[in-house]
Amino acid sequence: MNLDQDQPYIERTLKGDMQAFKVLVDRYKYMVYTLAMRMVKNREEAEEIAQDTFLKVYNALGSFKGGSKFSTWVYKIAYYRSLDYIKKLGRTPNLSTIEGLAENSVVEQEGILDKLEQIEKKEVIKEALQLLPGNDGVLITLHYFEELSLQEISEILEISANNVKVKLFRARKRLYHILMNKLEPEIISNYARR
Repeated sequence: MNLDQDQPYIERTLKGDMQAFKVLVDRYKYMVYTLAMRMVKNREEAEEIAQDTFLKVYNALGSFKGGSKFSTWVYKIAYYRSLDYIKKLGRTPNLSTIEGLAENSVVEQEGILDKLEQIEKKEVIKEALQLLPGNDGVLITLHYFEELSLQEISEILEISANNVKVKLFRARKRLYHILMNKLEPEIISNYARR
């Protein structure tokens, strides 16, 4: 969503229209929950973080000046709320889980094998992302799954866009090695069965 689509709802919310805020929540709730879930790996905790995030969004909405996309601003709040929650519990962040990848509807019979292969690939990537250290999984998720720009990610994580680019490059490299290690034994064992 762009700011032009969000701005009327933001203005109406600031005037006390709770239905307008509900539209904003509905628009971004999946994104916020998914980010929290990736970081804490617990549904109940992710739901709590999402609720806390939208409470913070509502209370701070007057401070949103439109210098970035509204979604970037919401993402940043969700990211820091998740980090705060993790710190409060004394855990180390698990910033790499992929949950809730979009499922397509059932395909025709000839495409079933393709669909199963897609699901299997998503599961392998999901498992590999869980093995990435630190923010690597979040970076890959924000850039490739949420399709945010380097600049938007830099605003969320409060690091330069060039730093995001370098970290993303390193994260992709780590992911590649993890995937090669996960897939290579499977390929070898499949080949040996023939």
